[in-house]
Amino acid sequence: MTVVTWGLYGVLLHTGQAAMADPENGRYKAFLWVGIAYFLIAVVGPAVLLLAARSDWAMPAGGVLWSLLAGTSGAVGAFCVLLAFGARGHPAAVMSIIFAGAPIVNAIVAMAIHPPAGGFGGLRWQFLAGIALAALGGTLVTLYKPGPAAPAAAAASESDGAQR
Repeated sequence: MTVVTWGLYGVLLHTGQAAMADPENGRYKAFLWVGIAYFLIAVVGPAVLLLAARSDWAMPAGGVLWSLLAGTSGAVGAFCVLLAFGARGHPAAVMSIIFAGAPIVNAIVAMAIHPPAGGFGGLRWQFLAGIALAALGGTLVTLYKPGPAAPAAAAASESDGAQR
């Protein structure tokens, strides 16, 4: 489910930005609605579940801090997607860089916090190959993304020229 929803995120966000019909501020308007959706799903949803479970509301400071940092990281990342789109980044390329790069960052940070058994020298070649392939995949998709469709008038005149 997460792969599908996050896979749709960039396309939906770019479409929402364009549908705002405001080249200057459309991305910020779209992000405002992303924030509203986050509020509904990430604040109201857990609150309802905690109330339904009759949970206490005790939350250790460490858990609050790390969770707030996680949310901040996600929100900053989502905002940076909009900045990339605003810089005319193609959604397929932007999201490919993100989804190829994020597992690499995750693996490096996770290993720094929780070193693998046997240290970094104990990493298997398959793991390192996976990291390299993720980087290569993101690079290839970015460099060889499909171009936009030709406008209808240009496509029609090209096909007329081909028939002559």
